[in-house]
Amino acid sequence: MDAWGHYRGSLERLLHAFKFERHDFLDGPLSQLLEEVVRDRDFDAIVPVPMHRAKIRQRGYNQAELLGRALGRRLRVRCDSALLRKCVDRQAQSTLPRNERAKNVRGAFVASPRAPGRSLLIVDDICTTAETLRACANTLMTAGAARVCAVVVAKA
Repeated sequence: MDAWGHYRGSLERLLHAFKFERHDFLDGPLSQLLEEVVRDRDFDAIVPVPMHRAKIRQRGYNQAELLGRALGRRLRVRCDSALLRKCVDRQAQSTLPRNERAKNVRGAFVASPRAPGRSLLIVDDICTTAETLRACANTLMTAGAARVCAVVVAKA
């Protein structure tokens, strides 16, 4: 997992606005930061960390998908949100203690039958414990993906 910066100060406030205050117009500038991190690598597709459909209805958008689509345009790589789906709506990771986060995402994701043999880049906004990214990567690898990497704007 690679990150552009650390989740504190101005970057923390910016990502909070992007995620919770409908500042979805920040997808372009934030994807530019991600491009700096992964620019010289090859991927078959970008896979945004999925949200359960109930959470998308509540928030109105998936910030990871906005980032993934903007990064895909920059890298000329398809962002394919159908490669990974969140099939179980569970408690938000940010509300849980670190020791409960792995259990919370275990079995929460399902990979598409189109994952085998592909080199995939998982995209998300923030990484605190990496349990969500690990669960997504494990799901894709178990489904036969050839390689799975992850990039986030900020890590805690």
